[in-house]
Amino acid sequence: MSGSPAVLMRLVSSAYCVAEKAGSIVRKVLHSGELGIVEKTGANDLQTLADRLAQQSICASLAKRFPKITIIGEEDLPAEEIKEDLIENGQLEEILQKSCPSEYLELKEEELVVWVDPLDGTKEYTEGLLDNVTVLIGIAHGGKAIAGVINQPFYNYQLGPGAVLGRTLWGIPGLGAFGFKLQEVPGDRRIVTTTRSHSNKVVTDCVDAMEPHEVVRVGGAGNKIIQLIEGRASAYVFASPGCKKWDTCAPEAILQAVGGKLTDMHGNMYRYEANVKHMNSAGVLATLRNHDYYLRRVPQSVLQALKSD
Repeated sequence: MSGSPAVLMRLVSSAYCVAEKAGSIVRKVLHSGELGIVEKTGANDLQTLADRLAQQSICASLAKRFPKITIIGEEDLPAEEIKEDLIENGQLEEILQKSCPSEYLELKEEELVVWVDPLDGTKEYTEGLLDNVTVLIGIAHGGKAIAGVINQPFYNYQLGPGAVLGRTLWGIPGLGAFGFKLQEVPGDRRIVTTTRSHSNKVVTDCVDAMEPHEVVRVGGAGNKIIQLIEGRASAYVFASPGCKKWDTCAPEAILQAVGGKLTDMHGNMYRYEANVKHMNSAGVLATLRNHDYYLRRVPQSVLQALKSD
């Protein structure tokens, strides 16, 4: 390969800047005070103006530079002219300078599928639990998550006025993950992170079966994976349908880039082809280490309740 970076590296370097732009849109809408909340399927499934604008910005920006990729976004939005100020054309030079893992060097643009959650943790966003909120851009090839970008628009917000808000994490399995400091829960502690607003008996039975020393209930799939890679949780256990492919593609890629694993409750990997069903029907189990320990402890009743895809 002479000169030009591989298409994957160009796409990730664009996705980084596009995620930062989406994060700034999410902040701007919050500060305006006009969230424009609508219920999609109920009070726990919300959409705001930030979801809509951020998705328009992400999809239009990536499609402009990479017209042959397939982009699948969470929000079902009408086709309309996108305002020029929503388009982000930047690329992060630091990513372009890195070596693309050899297995991804020859990938073609039209083979890539991008899964977008413009605002993961919308309910928490509307409730002011701002550290739960992320922007997720996952890239898949051949059904596998191969790159992920996560923006946290309100990172540092607890520091108050004057704090620089936001950060962006990214990773590619085989290359590494960047934008954070990898930490692990001490080996003798089991801390499980699980859903804050979508619990039921099957979910709690499964968490209890892990015999955790502590349970951390937070919103957002992206946020829960960040708990794993920054040493605040050892496992993300969600024994329920509810998560979708756009919730898990980017986080899975980053988790894999640091040696972690994300599967359904049966231990099967999810697939990310463009034509798969969007729901992760058999729940989510994600760990940084010791995945098998947690898999072995999933109760039979949970496995029966959750049919594998």
